[in-house]
Formats: sequence, structure tokens, C-alpha cells
Amino acid sequence: MGILNVTPDSFSDGGEYLDLDAAVAHGLALHAEGADIVDVGGESTRPGALRADPRTERDRVVPVVEQLTAAGVPVSVDTMRADVAMAAVAAGAGLVNDVSGGLADPDMLAAVAGADVDYVAMHWRGHSDRMVGLASYADVVAEVCSELSDRLDAALAAGIAKDRIILDPGLGFAKTAAHNWELLRRLDTLATLGRPLLVGASRKRFLGELLADEDGPRPVREREDAGVAITALVAAQHVWGVRTHTARPHRDAIAAAHRLAARDGRDAG
Repeated sequence: MGILNVTPDSFSDGGEYLDLDAAVAHGLALHAEGADIVDVGGESTRPGALRADPRTERDRVVPVVEQLTAAGVPVSVDTMRADVAMAAVAAGAGLVNDVSGGLADPDMLAAVAGADVDYVAMHWRGHSDRMVGLASYADVVAEVCSELSDRLDAALAAGIAKDRIILDPGLGFAKTAAHNWELLRRLDTLATLGRPLLVGASRKRFLGELLADEDGPRPVREREDAGVAITALVAAQHVWGVRTHTARPHRDAIAAAHRLAARDGRDAG
């Protein structure tokens, strides 16, 4: 899943793809370099970010979705708002990637059920302006599993087909670096929820902290190699997908991980 932020304030590439032509060109490039899905978002969810208003978010996202899908690119929409999600679905998006797992908008789950599209429910405890203060766990894996299980139950109760639901542990969302690493170590526990997993580690703060030196955390654009390593490791655990800012190096890492896991010369999926 290639990340396409149509925002002025995303932590890695804010402002680079606000222009429609630039956004579409980047989405086409991500797809050409191996992204199976291009994830279009019009609202930053970095720690501390303030929310975009609904009209602005919709106006950023929908034209990009329309042009990419017209060009044959599979597209998802990264939004917490039901009306934005449905506008993007009407424009051609085939998946709704909701970082709130249906908690931010009470209309989201029913809207997705009615649209008959795939749905990513991420683990989430609150909006970006307060999520740092919500990173308190006695056992992060057990609690994330429990809270994701609740979101899965809510999605099923709303009428979303089980085979359309993907779960995401929400690395960096109300999580410290230690929480993120523990979740990555124990993806097998998360997999017991019985749904495919999406992992989004690309360029996140915990990788910058890992690679810090005397000058401080590694700058955002210099965390890519560590992110590719994470992709290879989780691909070996057969997660459903990874959400990344670049496509080709991560695609290569997936190919190497699957080939290493192959038996008798056969590829491993």
C-alpha cells in the first residue's frame, strides 16, 4: 500500500502533493513501482496534528481518487469520516482505511457496510492532538488485541462482511517506541483475531529514535532502510500488507522474504 498524502502537514511529505497533478503523478509512480494499492489521504494524523475540515478533506481526496482509478490504479481512501469515505468510494476507491476503526465517526461502519467495500480498522484511542497522553498500557499486546477485537465485533454487527475486514495495530498511534516494537515482535498474537493484518511502520518516529546519534533522531527521509527491514521481517510472517512511502524497495524486500521462505524452489505467498 503506497502512501499518498494530499495534505500540507503530514510528517514526511506534507505539502509535496497538494497540487492535483503532482498527487496523481506520484500515485501513478507508486503503482508503477509496485504498490498494489495507493492510499489517498487528505488529513494528517501525525501526533499533534489538528483536523482538516470535512469539505477541505473531501476536496483534496476525491479528484485524486477519480483520476487514479480512471487510470486503472487500485485506490484506498485514508479517512475517519463517513462522508469523505463514501465520496471517495463513489469516485472509485475500493477500500476504506479508517485509522479510528469506526470510533471517530458513528456513521462510518454502517456506511462501509452499505458500500460493500473492504475496510481497514486500525487500533486507535483518540485524535492526534491528544493521543500521546493515551499511550498507557499494562500489556500493550493484550490490550491492543482486546480493543481491536471490539472494533471487529462492531464492524461485523454493522453488517460489514468478515472477509472484507483487515486489522491494523496502529504503530505510533497512542504508542511509545517500546509499544511499537513489542507489537511487531508479537504479530502472531494479533493474528489470532482471525483477520489479515496491515502494518504501517514507514518513516515513523520510533525508527528515527532507533537510529539516533549525537545530533538526535534520524531525519524522516533517512529512515527508509530501517523501514525496508521491517517490511522484510513482517512479510516473512505473511501479513496482508505494509503501508509505505515508497514502493520499489519494499516490493523488493517482500520478494526476498518470500523467496527465502520458499520450499523446493516454490515461491511462498
